[in-house]
Amino acid sequence: MSENANLMVGDYRLEKTIGQGTYGKVKLGIHMKTNEKVAVKIIEKSQLQSQKQIARLQREIRFLKLLYHPHIVKVYDVIETTECIYIVMEYAVGGELFDYIVAHKRVKEKEARAFFRMVLSAVDYCHKNSVIHRDLKPENLLLDETKSIKIIDFGFGNTYIENGYLDTFCGSPFYAAPEMILGKKYEGPEVDMWSLGVILFALLCGHLPFDDANMKELYKKIASGTYTVPDYLMPGRI
Repeated sequence: MSENANLMVGDYRLEKTIGQGTYGKVKLGIHMKTNEKVAVKIIEKSQLQSQKQIARLQREIRFLKLLYHPHIVKVYDVIETTECIYIVMEYAVGGELFDYIVAHKRVKEKEARAFFRMVLSAVDYCHKNSVIHRDLKPENLLLDETKSIKIIDFGFGNTYIENGYLDTFCGSPFYAAPEMILGKKYEGPEVDMWSLGVILFALLCGHLPFDDANMKELYKKIASGTYTVPDYLMPGRI
């Protein structure tokens, strides 16, 4: 799709590109009547080449419409044309938590605690509504102008029931729970909780607990729970 600074979608004028998704760009949008800034995720239908991809997109839209929490990004509108689907969402000006961690090397404990509480609150809300995310990582945690966390990308999300089991491996391997990488069945919330632990480690340490360029070795480390806590962390923090 060609760049067009004056492109109008519904009541929104699309401006600069602020991100790149799997199926297209994310652009800054301006509501023409209120001047409110929004993020517009553009999905090019030509990029949806399988039923699995279509189902993932439908799940993401359904969950974002269903879930209403201060630390989950809000969806304002979904606009469909012959070529594209536009998801109009809350704009988080602070960008990804991943970039924030990189810029600060590691996050101070007081601030890390505040970030983690926000994420935990949102994930707990999801689980109480029988929804699991399955792709929690700093790249899917955005910051608004007040450094409030906004969880995005529910494309790998699913619903779960007590004593029911799932077996799909999805999300980033670096944040994946042992059940996933070992191909075992899992109920749901436990894989999100594992990812939360990895995120907390990344916040406090500035790097991942399980890391290896060789996927086989990475999986061994995750399966055995082998990681090293840096000396600069106070005892009992991880």
